[in-house]
Amino acid sequence: MSYGQNTALPNQAPTRLSVASDTLYLDITQDLATQLVPFEEIAKVAVAKSPDVRYESEVVVTQNVDYKLSKIAILQTATGFTTYSFGNQAIISNTSFGPDALGQIANGYRTGVGLQLSLYDLFGRNQKIRQARANYQASLVRKEVVERQFRRELITVYQDMLTAQRLLKLRIQDEQAALTVYRIAEADSKSGRMDPRNWAVVTNAYVQAQSGTEQARGDLMKNVYYLENLVGVSLQQLKRK
Repeated sequence: MSYGQNTALPNQAPTRLSVASDTLYLDITQDLATQLVPFEEIAKVAVAKSPDVRYESEVVVTQNVDYKLSKIAILQTATGFTTYSFGNQAIISNTSFGPDALGQIANGYRTGVGLQLSLYDLFGRNQKIRQARANYQASLVRKEVVERQFRRELITVYQDMLTAQRLLKLRIQDEQAALTVYRIAEADSKSGRMDPRNWAVVTNAYVQAQSGTEQARGDLMKNVYYLENLVGVSLQQLKRK
């Protein structure tokens, strides 16, 4: 989506900022803050769409999972088993009366759990859990830091855009005033009531005023593009309904 200006009358400073091929118009004679949704709503959209913030959110999820896994890591040394025995498993014992069959004693299912712990696992488990928890807490803090840095950048660009718009309004007023003087001087020059030197001064003043307007318009458009890039949506979507 590209931005441009309305077609103005000859020698007349434009007073509206329009979006090409769209019906959205932002009147630069009115405060842009009143034409856009409140800043906090803009900030919410921007934070939700920020790649940096989203990345830190995923890091938080990962660290939280690691923290939870550290609590049950001890179970990886535990094993369970189930077996079934059948057949003639009589145990024969020798007695003073001769061999004696103790009978079928082991038929059926056998289940159990085996657990082997190293000294490192035994004494280092609590430290591992604390480390995982610290990493998780650090990721939360890091995410908050990134969000705050992003909001500061967003505030700067937003305020720069509003300031650039106000400066453009002043530049347009200067250009319109210079245009009025220029037309009067032009008529005086044609009638011979103004000497060429004064006519050149008036012409130069008008050209300088036009140059100032174009510079101010460029500064405004840069900040509009910066804001759109940060927020992740076009200015049209940020306009008040």
